[in-house]
Amino acid sequence: MNIFKPLLNVVLPPRCPYCAEIVEDENCLCLSCFQKINFISEPYCKICGLPFENESEITKEMLCPNCLSQKKITRLNRSAIIYDDFSKQALLALKFKDKTENARVFAKWLKIAGQDIFKLGIDTIVPVPLSYQRLVKRHYNQAALLAQELSKFVGIPVDLFSLKKIKHTKPQAMLQEKDRWHNIKQVFKVENITNIQGKHILLIDDIMTTGATLNECAKTLLNSGAHSVDTLTVARTLK
Repeated sequence: MNIFKPLLNVVLPPRCPYCAEIVEDENCLCLSCFQKINFISEPYCKICGLPFENESEITKEMLCPNCLSQKKITRLNRSAIIYDDFSKQALLALKFKDKTENARVFAKWLKIAGQDIFKLGIDTIVPVPLSYQRLVKRHYNQAALLAQELSKFVGIPVDLFSLKKIKHTKPQAMLQEKDRWHNIKQVFKVENITNIQGKHILLIDDIMTTGATLNECAKTLLNSGAHSVDTLTVARTLK
């Protein structure tokens, strides 16, 4: 296939997932769109990855107030970009409009954003699962696509089947923050415990808002014997 790739790029040239402008690499944005993305960079909380908005927020421990006061069940949390009006266009296109090619672009960003996690060691990548009803309706799980593309970049295997969502729930985006935690409670299950026990798991999703879904998935994995769980998302909202 690599032999025919230059010809294919002439017939169907790679395009920016945001504006559809022709680009040199099929896995990148045009310069104009790239400059509009708010990538998360240091300084950020060394545990949850929340960026510090100003110098007065930075503590000696490099932890945000929440991580200073509460013990996290996950080891590290990282996200590549800020979820805002511009970044959400391509993310929602991946999630709802069959723009599955966007997953490879985002996976490159995940690899960079997850460097702290990869240095600690990861055995298996696990995507946040969809319920059977939502998977049938959408035809694919965007988190699974991200996990598979990331696996190609970092050489870590993906487990698509051990973590299951056993209950169909209301979309989290439709709920207030307090209701999201209740909506997602006890809806996940590990079916292949031997694939999870003793493993350092990297949990993948597209967007982190309240963290309720990731937290519940992590809790389920840890209760099934995972040694540790880290989370990595393309984007996160800022409270």
